[in-house]
Amino acid sequence: EIYVQLQESVRGCDVFLVQPTCSPVNENLMELFVMIDACRRASARSITVVIPYFGYARADRKAQGREAITAKLSANLLTEAGSDRVIVCDIHSTQALGYFDIPVDHIHGQPVILDYLASKTISKDLVVVSPDVGGVVRARAFAKKLSDAPLAIVDKRRQGHNMSEVMHLIGDVKGKVAIMVDDMIDTAGTITSAAALLKQEGAEAVYACSTHAVFRFGSWFIVTSMIHVIVLIHWLVAKEPCYGMIRQIGFMFDQYKNDRVEQ
Repeated sequence: EIYVQLQESVRGCDVFLVQPTCSPVNENLMELFVMIDACRRASARSITVVIPYFGYARADRKAQGREAITAKLSANLLTEAGSDRVIVCDIHSTQALGYFDIPVDHIHGQPVILDYLASKTISKDLVVVSPDVGGVVRARAFAKKLSDAPLAIVDKRRQGHNMSEVMHLIGDVKGKVAIMVDDMIDTAGTITSAAALLKQEGAEAVYACSTHAVFRFGSWFIVTSMIHVIVLIHWLVAKEPCYGMIRQIGFMFDQYKNDRVEQ
């Protein structure tokens, strides 16, 4: 059982609880619920829950019969526990934001990645690549901020749960630097297969940019791939080594917190 006791008074205070709900997801979620309840019973004026990585975000619809929509359930539990506001970063599907009955602020990691790419001064032609059809909107928005760079799409057909197979490429990447954009990297099967296809189609180099690094099977899987550099914001695997090809860039909520307190 999880036990929480606040070591100082928070009566009348604006409390910010920062808790990624990564692995172990259930334990971290339950710990968050208990912390929210402890703050509520300690008479906090407001409780803002900062969730950099929202667990169960991919369970946002019924793909088959008799399935649970766990993203909606998690949102309900956060509300019932006593949250006044939730902050999430690059949630898997924006439709999940509508599951909350309290205000939700959706923060994007895109500007941080754009700043990093700008610092690299990549002079060659760029093409932004969506690793699957579902990420086209995200990739298109990213491309617009890269001087309206061209867009390519990887057509992916899933063969099973968390398994993917790249079929073909829509767009031209020959002689260009391909920048793949996704919200998270879980098994890394999608981006490694897509990178192999991009190199096969003549891409000069492949950058993979993602907000959340889940790495279910470890980051070693991408070391042997065709990816030149992988850019990550939120590293979720504490014990996983950070290889030389991986660039972890920071992302802080401090400025947002100060703005909210001033309001």
